[in-house]
Amino acid sequence: MSNVANASINTFGNSPKVDFVPTSEQLITLTIGQLQDLVTQAVEKANQPLQDRIESLEKMVATQDAKIATLTSTQEQDVNRICLDIAYDRQRLARLEQRPAPGVTAPTAPPKGEKTISRIAKVKNFLKTRGGGATFQECERFLSILPNQMTRLVSMMDKRSFEIFPRPGDGRQRILRLKAGRSFT
Repeated sequence: MSNVANASINTFGNSPKVDFVPTSEQLITLTIGQLQDLVTQAVEKANQPLQDRIESLEKMVATQDAKIATLTSTQEQDVNRICLDIAYDRQRLARLEQRPAPGVTAPTAPPKGEKTISRIAKVKNFLKTRGGGATFQECERFLSILPNQMTRLVSMMDKRSFEIFPRPGDGRQRILRLKAGRSFT
């Protein structure tokens, strides 16, 4: 009996066996530092795939932003080019619409300058019949033209044959007169 008593005293309870496997109900003792290390390692292991995923998504977003910027600038260039092409097409169409069809004759206008030359000759004959002078308003009525057209016509007249002076007593009216010596030639 002394052997049995010594054996139970020396072991202080159940002695672990060689093929001992702890169960989930068994208690263990850890220091706070060991527990913090275990929790930190577990969190890092759990977060690592998430961090990798976030990095890959950030790279993907940056790549897509670059593609969007490229596509936007390309789109703006295409829109500008298309608008320019449309404007050129409209100009071409307008020119085609203004051209007379083949075989159709357009009304002929007198060549440039012929109308002015004929008007100057009419004014000269009118002034000869009136004794050499008339007001601008009388000439306008005779030619059936506007005041600005009369002013333009007078600016094209030969200053050696015609002279302009204000009407005596009414400085607002101007008189056109054939110069002496040339009035009846």
